[in-house]
Amino acid sequence: MLATISGGRVDVDERAVADLAAHLRGELIRPRDAAYDQARRVWNGSISRFPGLIARCASRDDVSAVVRFARRNDVLVAVRGGGHSFPGHSVCDDGLVIDLSPMNGIRVDPEARTASVQAGALLGDLDRATQQHALAVPSGIVTHTGVAGLTLGGGLGWLMRKHGLTIDQLLSVGMVTADGEFVRASASENPELFWGVRGGGGNFGIVTEFEFRLNPVGPILMAGPVFWPGTESAKVLRFYREWIAEAPDDLMTMVVHRRAPDVDWMPADLRGQPVVAVVSCFAGSVEDGEEVMKPLKAFGHPVLDLCRPKPFLEHQAMFDPSYPPGRWYYMRSCDVAELTDEVIDITADHAARITSPLTAFPIWQGGGASARVAADDTAFHGRAAGHTFNITAATEGPDGFDRERDWVRNFWSDLEPFHTSVYVNFLMDEGEERVRQAYGEAKYTRLRALKRTWDPENFFRLNQNIAPLPAST
Repeated sequence: MLATISGGRVDVDERAVADLAAHLRGELIRPRDAAYDQARRVWNGSISRFPGLIARCASRDDVSAVVRFARRNDVLVAVRGGGHSFPGHSVCDDGLVIDLSPMNGIRVDPEARTASVQAGALLGDLDRATQQHALAVPSGIVTHTGVAGLTLGGGLGWLMRKHGLTIDQLLSVGMVTADGEFVRASASENPELFWGVRGGGGNFGIVTEFEFRLNPVGPILMAGPVFWPGTESAKVLRFYREWIAEAPDDLMTMVVHRRAPDVDWMPADLRGQPVVAVVSCFAGSVEDGEEVMKPLKAFGHPVLDLCRPKPFLEHQAMFDPSYPPGRWYYMRSCDVAELTDEVIDITADHAARITSPLTAFPIWQGGGASARVAADDTAFHGRAAGHTFNITAATEGPDGFDRERDWVRNFWSDLEPFHTSVYVNFLMDEGEERVRQAYGEAKYTRLRALKRTWDPENFFRLNQNIAPLPAST
């Protein structure tokens, strides 16, 4: 029995399932198969769901066949790229998971400075392929994140102030629709759909391939964290606010609060102690980066300075050990206009209350190139945000998870008077109103109209869902 879109159960003929399996280039995994338990797992260990079928697709034809099978049988589907969805939208109980991870091909054209990327590729795959030519797509900060999910939500990352969001380098997409058909979208072909996929998530179909513009980056740049004791948080944040006020676009930063990890590169006397770090990435020359970093490195009495010339690939992987698959994660997020004294004091207060040695939350710097794209050019909302708070808690398992989750919620609530918007990729399952806030009223209505055009029955609903406008509207 498989879950249906309407919330019921359907007994799908085993012959139909066998026929689907026989016609896939990839594989169809059932609960009885040895590969099932690993295939159902996603990055966030607090999500444990048991799909009725997992289709590991090897081509867009596989994706089309699985979509048509699910439509014929009214089966609920989840779509998995990298499996990094915080609320676990890439897996479902009793339904069908369309797993794109085998579709991870990347083709780089260094002369044209473009890259064609399949939807199962991870950020690390893309970075390694493009850095062979000292090129890059602006992307996220954890290399095992999926390219597809990150891109469709917008794409914050280390290069966003220099080169914009990931979607700002997107040239076209290929997509399987809710009818199982394949379409392309770009500025000249299905332009309204192209507008919508640049921030609107997986609401309109399954994007199976992306074409990106590439930018010269690295391979060596000035990057890394500078640490101070956690007790200095408010002072560091006030200095930081002034330091970045005139920051060049080459500079992207985030502030991270956590307990110092128990790792070889951390001095033994700091391990387990509250620390605050300003992590920087300077996308220009190393020499210019060294000059820009001087005031940061000279402020107060840093306890550890790891900001140095390094390969861009190394910097991109820096946060991987802090966010490995399998830990239990919970997050709430918000954008704020600026780091006012009130916001700084709230942040310092709640940072001091972190108890889990695995919890680390970044505050992203905004502005630069990402803020200069016209607000209505893409579905992404919040380009004017000064900072994005990604209040994330982590534990090894259920022990202590409720306490850390409460810490996240209380912190987020205390910041609520200063909320301006929210990044859709940083939402948990928070309801329609929060999705509406992620886009703003005008864009949300436009996206609902687009949803009516491409997915009027809301077949693709396991996402930050945008319900289609009624046909009569």
